[in-house]
Amino acid sequence: MSESLRRMLRALPDFPADLPAFDPASAPAGPAALFVQWLHEALAAGVPQPHAFSLATADAEGNLSSRMLILKNIDDEGWHFATATTSRKGRELAANPRAAMNFYWSRLGRQVRVSGTVALLSAEASAADWAERPAADESANPSWQLYALRPTEVEFWQAGADRNHIRHRYSL
Repeated sequence: MSESLRRMLRALPDFPADLPAFDPASAPAGPAALFVQWLHEALAAGVPQPHAFSLATADAEGNLSSRMLILKNIDDEGWHFATATTSRKGRELAANPRAAMNFYWSRLGRQVRVSGTVALLSAEASAADWAERPAADESANPSWQLYALRPTEVEFWQAGADRNHIRHRYSL
């Protein structure tokens, strides 16, 4: 089975043939503006859930975990996401406040990786975020926490049909 699985995986296409062009020389000075531009392009291309990302965290011993979340906002505080402080990721962030986000838009052959430190946002902001959830009920959720990932590095990755992929990195 291993050999047949390997052959099947190798035969799958990597990226569409009609990938967008990206010239790092024309990129804005800061990563947030480029991210918003790419997000709008993902929306225009019909990418489902372009605000979804994989969040990687580690506990105090360095054991890694990853899960999918939704981007809530980007502002001067950082790149916002939320979870319960009692969840595994909430406990990991309390023990080791560093994380990495990875956005992937396969139709465009694009990825954005954001890594840095994570800070808790205010109780008021967390309560407001809880109240804005589509399935939120009338009750408050005291364990719901809004976080901001404050990037130390943001990397934009554009696939190339010729396998000559482009990376554009911001070190902050």
